[in-house]
Amino acid sequence: MNRIFAVLTLICFATLIHAQQLKFKVKGAQDTTVHLVKYIGSKMYYADTAKMKDEVVTFDGGKQDPGVLALLLPGQKFFEFVYNDQPIHLVTSGPDFRENMKVKKSKENEIFYEYINFMKSSTDEARALNQKKAGIDPENKAELTKISSQLEAKGKEVKAYQKNLVKENPETFVAKIVKMSTDVEIPEPPRNKDGSLKDSAFQYNYFRDHYFDNIDLKDDRIANTPVFQRKLEYYYSKKMLPQHPDSLIKYLSRVVEQLEEGSEMYRFVVTNITSNYEKSKIMGMDKVVNHFIANYFCALGKNGSPKGYWMDKEKLEEICKDTKKRQKLVQGEVPPNLILPDSTNQKWYNLHELESEYTILYFWDPGCGHCKKVTPKLQKLYAEKLKDRDVEVFAVGKATGDDFEDWKAFIKKHGLSFINVGVTQPIYEQAQNDPRSLIPSQTTLESINYQDTYDIYSTPRVWILDKDKKIVAKSLSIAQMERFLDRLQGEEDAEKLFEQEENKAENQNDKK
Repeated sequence: MNRIFAVLTLICFATLIHAQQLKFKVKGAQDTTVHLVKYIGSKMYYADTAKMKDEVVTFDGGKQDPGVLALLLPGQKFFEFVYNDQPIHLVTSGPDFRENMKVKKSKENEIFYEYINFMKSSTDEARALNQKKAGIDPENKAELTKISSQLEAKGKEVKAYQKNLVKENPETFVAKIVKMSTDVEIPEPPRNKDGSLKDSAFQYNYFRDHYFDNIDLKDDRIANTPVFQRKLEYYYSKKMLPQHPDSLIKYLSRVVEQLEEGSEMYRFVVTNITSNYEKSKIMGMDKVVNHFIANYFCALGKNGSPKGYWMDKEKLEEICKDTKKRQKLVQGEVPPNLILPDSTNQKWYNLHELESEYTILYFWDPGCGHCKKVTPKLQKLYAEKLKDRDVEVFAVGKATGDDFEDWKAFIKKHGLSFINVGVTQPIYEQAQNDPRSLIPSQTTLESINYQDTYDIYSTPRVWILDKDKKIVAKSLSIAQMERFLDRLQGEEDAEKLFEQEENKAENQNDKK
């Protein structure tokens, strides 16, 4: 009995291994090393390596996650296929692997290759019709109408094919891929009795709110296809959503809330969006980054652990700590108050109590090469334009140690007439010896530790605050600052003191 059981177990195990076998025959291929590659989003990564012998190579599918994979041959030649935890046997030959493909085993890939061949044929026909249309005399309305009708019919044929494929193969992964490739159907907008539209933005709003209806956001296999990344990135592009941080946070958060915490789809979507806005050159997008890190990396999930499960614990703790500070330093927020003395240590200035219409909060270092170039320009802008328009500069200079005398000398040499404050050397020593003599009677711990409070890792750094001390802009060059304030104060036509081409040099900061 035990022997029979053992034999049956071995048979079942062998069957399982065979069931996951990925076998490929490439006619005319030389004996060589080939690679299995996988998609994570639209990027390809090596997944496995094997030797091709006598035109045949096999891989253990049990090592791979379901998704779209490809066989990579020498010369960067490859062909894709769909893997869904089932055995695959494909036979093809070059140079056109797709056209010569024969599916020996795999229902998923039978459907997949029929689909991509149909789409290739349809695309070629549509391209030919468009080329023909482009060469027709604009006055030949009849012929133009005829070709437009043919193009419309071709579009309807493609949609019908896709719908039918999904309907007839509901249990397949390839059907999910095809469905994901299609846009949601937008109903006719509601109208008033006189035929006018009740809401002119109805179709846009419907498309935006139902954009992901054809995508199974709870299926991790979807993350391993190039189609999903393209769909996701289109959704948060300027073609779909206003590139304003509050709007992006609103609509992108809705997407994340539909995902399963701890899933690969969650990881992919959250990291993709965060990475995109970390690289953005649009001012204010750090607000999106900080929101995503705080809420979808650092916040505790249902299991009581941080949601960013894929990150190293120490690295995640560091990022979360930094983000907590940075959330107060984005547009629309009132940044931490600063109460600091001038170079005489006799007069203290309170940032939040300044009554100017706008305030430029400027951090600099007398030893910083870029600061030495930018700070005199800021003085020129202030003296010749901004001071008379009720714009104040609250400049926080590095004034401890040897920098104390350099700071005072720079102020005097360049005639800096705006507010100049800092943690001066005498104040620094007093704070070290007896913190209670300053805190809270004179200042605050956040002010004394302003570099940490404001995350000053490089100089110069700039924020522009409105009369309520809310941040309206940050990280601007002198030329950008001038144009921004001119626009805010209705002085767009005012003569400019600084040229835009200076921006590149001024935006380079010295790291601390």
